[in-house]
Amino acid sequence: MDLLNTLVEKGLRRELPTREEALAVLATTDDELLDVVAAAGKVRRQWFGRRVKLNYLVNLKSGLCPEDCSYCSQRLGSKAEILKYTWLKPDEASEAAAAGVAGGAKRVCLVASGRGPTDKDVDRVSKTIEAIKDRHEDVEVCACLGLLSDGQAERLRAAGADAYNHNLNTSEATYGDITTTHTYADRVETVQQAQAAGMSACSGLIAGMGETDADLVDVVFALRELDPDSVPVNFLIPFEGTPLAKEWNLTPQRALRILAMVRFVCPDVEVRLAGGREVHLRTMQPLALHLVNSIFLGDYLTSEGQAGQADLEMIADAGFEVEGTDTTTLPEHRAGGGCASACGEPAAGKDASPEIPAARTDLVSVRRRGAGTDLAPNA
Repeated sequence: MDLLNTLVEKGLRRELPTREEALAVLATTDDELLDVVAAAGKVRRQWFGRRVKLNYLVNLKSGLCPEDCSYCSQRLGSKAEILKYTWLKPDEASEAAAAGVAGGAKRVCLVASGRGPTDKDVDRVSKTIEAIKDRHEDVEVCACLGLLSDGQAERLRAAGADAYNHNLNTSEATYGDITTTHTYADRVETVQQAQAAGMSACSGLIAGMGETDADLVDVVFALRELDPDSVPVNFLIPFEGTPLAKEWNLTPQRALRILAMVRFVCPDVEVRLAGGREVHLRTMQPLALHLVNSIFLGDYLTSEGQAGQADLEMIADAGFEVEGTDTTTLPEHRAGGGCASACGEPAAGKDASPEIPAARTDLVSVRRRGAGTDLAPNA
């Protein structure tokens, strides 16, 4: 396909595709899927070889969030039967993180529900970061605490935080449809605060919330312009008890096309396969490794993931290798700074309407182990 040849050439040059080209990737057929994966795989291997970075989530505070994000099982008014607990102590969080590090994780992601941290919360998380770093000097620590106030990013960086995560989630045009308690601009500002404080920015999206192809392209182009070092791609986990519980819009094939589009638009960025991969990619997860260079190991914030050992076996069986702490994730030109380029012009056209798959509620399991429980973590 001329389209794929063009996208490979642009990806190898770190050149931004046009919006029309990005939309065309999402519109490819299932018969063309392996060609799409192979093309995006060339770009992935150019910048990241066959390495896979492992990341491990520690949910510091679960549930009871005052925000109304429709996709979230921890949201205000959620009826999802998830674990709910207040802040883990630094030693508890460090112990949970140690399980992920032992399983091969290079980065530990510390997450807390809520609109944003108080100064006391920042102190608490700073002590947790210090506890983890004391135990694992080489591990990267990423904080994800919500919207930041003035000076908080600098304090987290001083405490040893290497990165900060705050996802854009969806396009600016549709953001108000999924959240009303904060704005898209609030999220952009927080990512910029993290960057200004010297932390590596991590910001991504959630697919499968009923968005159009144009919405997906919009948010990925916005991420390219924002220029985070890592872009997590989440696939909606439709928890019962949340407003989006009936949004079963994804097939494994569409999920792969979305990942390929992200790789073409963000060729030299750490693209991370995040929440929902087990639910929506299912047995096609190994194919995604040809598109992404980073995954989460084990469980997520409120749902259980694939067994950690199964993740490691999947990586090895697919011919990839776990990235070690002695290897820099990003290409050399990005390790010293970003390389964002201008966005293309909006493209006209009607989005394809994929066949809606049957709901697979049997694949959604509430997390009952690890942080906040007496049971061993999944790592």
